[in-house]
Amino acid sequence: MKLKDKVAIVTGGGSGIGQAIAASFVENGAHVHILDLSVSGESPGSDFHSCDVSDQVEVEKVIDEIWTRHAVDILVNNAGIAHIGNLLETAEKDLDRLYRVNIKGVYNCLQSCVKRMCENGGGVILNMASVAASVGIPDRFAYSMTKGAVVTMTYSVARDFVDKNIRCNCISPARIHTPFVDGYLASNYPGQEKEMFEKLSQTQPIGRMGEPQEVANLATFLCSDEAAFITGSDYPIDGGFLKLNV
Repeated sequence: MKLKDKVAIVTGGGSGIGQAIAASFVENGAHVHILDLSVSGESPGSDFHSCDVSDQVEVEKVIDEIWTRHAVDILVNNAGIAHIGNLLETAEKDLDRLYRVNIKGVYNCLQSCVKRMCENGGGVILNMASVAASVGIPDRFAYSMTKGAVVTMTYSVARDFVDKNIRCNCISPARIHTPFVDGYLASNYPGQEKEMFEKLSQTQPIGRMGEPQEVANLATFLCSDEAAFITGSDYPIDGGFLKLNV
C-alpha cells in the first residue's frame, strides 16, 4: 500500500492513462478525486468531479470543495488533448485549443494546489509530458510545444518550492495504447487499423506500444514516499524511443 491514506487529485482520470493512474492509486491505498469532463467506464474507489481544467474559476471552485473535506497530498496533471499537423497545418484556433488545456490547464491546477500545499506542509506533483517535448516528431507542432511547456513548468515548480517540501516531476510517455489511439486509427485509416497499429508500434525499439498500466506503475512510485529523494526530473517511459532510435 504505497499510498496508504494519501489523498490525490488526478485530472483527465476518466479514461486512458489517467484512469489507470487513478485505479493504481486506489489499489495502493489512496483516496482519489478525478477531475474530468466525463468518465469512460468504471472508476471504483474514486470521486468524480466534472471540471474543465482550462477554466480557472471552475478549477479553483472544485479544488476548494475537495480541500475543505481533506488536504490533498498528490496532484497528477494528466488532462491533455492532441493535434496532428505541422506549423503550416496548425491554425490559430488549434494552437489556442491546445494551449488552454495542455498548458493553462496544468497552470490552473498547479496554482490552486501549490498554494494550499505550501500552507499544509508540502505535497507531490506529477505532470504528464511526452517524448514529443524532447525530440522532433513529424506533424506534432502544437502538441510538442505544449508538452515542452509542461516539462519546463515541472522544473520551475520543483526549483521554486523545494524548500516548501513539494516534489514535482513529470513523465514523458511514447506511444501508449489508449482509446485515443484506436479512435485516431479508425478516423484516419478506416480498414487499415491493424496495419497502421503495427506500424506505429514498431516506432518503439522495444516493438510495441506501452500500456496505460505501465505508466500508472511509474506514476505510483514517483508519487509515493519511496521516491522521496526525486524531484525536478522528467522520466521517459518509451520503449527505447528517445535513446535507441538511431
